[in-house]
Amino acid sequence: MLLGHEETFGPVAPLFSFSTEEEVIARANNSPFGLASYFYTSDLAKSWRVSEQLEYGIVGLNTGIISTEMAPFGGIKESGMGREGSKYGVEDYLETKYISIAGIDE
Repeated sequence: MLLGHEETFGPVAPLFSFSTEEEVIARANNSPFGLASYFYTSDLAKSWRVSEQLEYGIVGLNTGIISTEMAPFGGIKESGMGREGSKYGVEDYLETKYISIAGIDE
């Protein structure tokens, strides 16, 4: 099935069956892409555990709406490098300068 092997943009909700949490995480991460992933759970411990293991730049937890101007937007793997939006997206356009000053006691 192409949905599991290409970066599909569009109104589609593929459903894949799985037996264990480890299996579904491995299958989700077995992709060259990593823009966004979504999952639903009422288990707080599982939400943190799975979110940390998913190899995606954005994780939607119990929501399908993940974009906001306050959150960084961007993926990993072949889905891009860096972030757009939020304070993290601005950093690509800034240069950091460190200035050390001494001896101005006068």
